[in-house]
Amino acid sequence: MKKRHKLYNYRWQKIRKNYLQSNPLCVICKNDGFIVPATIVDHIIPHKGDEYLFYDESNYQSLCKHCHDSYKQRLEKTGRVVGCNESGLPIDPNHEWNQS
Repeated sequence: MKKRHKLYNYRWQKIRKNYLQSNPLCVICKNDGFIVPATIVDHIIPHKGDEYLFYDESNYQSLCKHCHDSYKQRLEKTGRVVGCNESGLPIDPNHEWNQS
């Protein structure tokens, strides 16, 4: 079992609860036109133990478990946005097909 970081404490639980009350929908699903309740407050830029990044509300986004455990984890591991638009072109702005 993975040990939780010491920053995930009672203070974080209060922040998380308040953030999800104010931002109840998964931002990724919402951008795709779906209404899905968020259950996770994700750090947009991984904090890696940095307290400033950890408690910086501008670094938060609400995600559902599915988006957090799939899309977001893959993005953090590979640095690439996965998926394509309605024309079949990659949505990752850094993909070679999107370079001009």
